[in-house]
Amino acid sequence: MKLQIHSIHFDADVKLLNFIQKKANKLDTFFERIIGGEVYLRLEKGEHSRENKVVEIKLFIPGGSLFVKEQNISFEAAMDEAVESMKAQLKKYKEKLTAKS
Repeated sequence: MKLQIHSIHFDADVKLLNFIQKKANKLDTFFERIIGGEVYLRLEKGEHSRENKVVEIKLFIPGGSLFVKEQNISFEAAMDEAVESMKAQLKKYKEKLTAKS
């Protein structure tokens, strides 16, 4: 899957970028018609001093896009949660498509 990764106000290291790409590639197994996607990594300021890592995933699919946002202690943990949420959305979308046809 073609994926653009944006780290906002910091530089993500190669290890993190590879982890994100690897996790996102697994989403192809749940819906094979994903056109591409964007991942945004941000450090959130505020009262959640420990859980300040935010991962947002936007996947482009035929006829629209799917979006998920997760926040956790580390980018890896947030990415794991985001992928699980996106997996559920993809399954639901695929079920809708098969029900229509």
